Amino acid sequence: MEIMYTIFAGIFGLVFGSFYNVVGLRVPKKESIVTPPSHCVHCNRRLSAIELMPVFSYIFLRGKCRTCDVKVSPIYAFTELVTGLLFAFATWQLGITWELAVALLFISLLVIINVSDIAYMLIPDKILLFFLPLLIVARILSPLDPWWDSIIGAAIGFSILLLIAVISKGGMGGGDIKLFLLIGLVLGTFNTLLTLFLASVIGMIVGIIILKVRGKGRKTPVPFGPSIAIAAIIVYFYGDQLIDLYLNLL
Repeated sequence: MEIMYTIFAGIFGLVFGSFYNVVGLRVPKKESIVTPPSHCVHCNRRLSAIELMPVFSYIFLRGKCRTCDVKVSPIYAFTELVTGLLFAFATWQLGITWELAVALLFISLLVIINVSDIAYMLIPDKILLFFLPLLIVARILSPLDPWWDSIIGAAIGFSILLLIAVISKGGMGGGDIKLFLLIGLVLGTFNTLLTLFLASVIGMIVGIIILKVRGKGRKTPVPFGPSIAIAAIIVYFYGDQLIDLYLNLL
């Protein structure tokens, strides 16, 4: 049964990943996520059912629009694949529990803000406000030990990012600050601090690579959301092991 649940979760993840692409790209532009239906942004043709198959349509059509032959960004298929894999992995690790609800909501949030931040360097408040009550309820049903660690983690995550933004005079975006409130709610105090550390390391490495490839200066803005998302996922599943490993090395 575990294998079956995992497979179903992966399939649902692929489908939701396709939807999360739409949400992440349309919400920052204040567009409806329902209308117009999915279409080619170049020739404006409505996509057929076969073109909406997550990942597989991208492979079958070789990453191009069937009508105008314009290349489709691989980010769409990548988002779908990653969401499917993460949904499956979470189900395999946690089973059918309330904690799985926390994990799937958390993954969904991070995938959407990743799409949004890459496309527009923006993490919309509307997305964060949508997930906030859902994550609160999920954390009540599957509390941390101790339960109040969620409250402390949320407060610390928000406060530290706000302090960084003040000191750096806008070097940290408002969306990143609010996002860490939700991360603190899910992960608790120590894992939130670990997420911030890992996100900073990942962001620094990714930033150096991007600036080198593009040949731009150090003041060129680089989205921090993807680094936060990667770090948060790692810490959610392996944070306690990482902390134990660090303590054992002391």
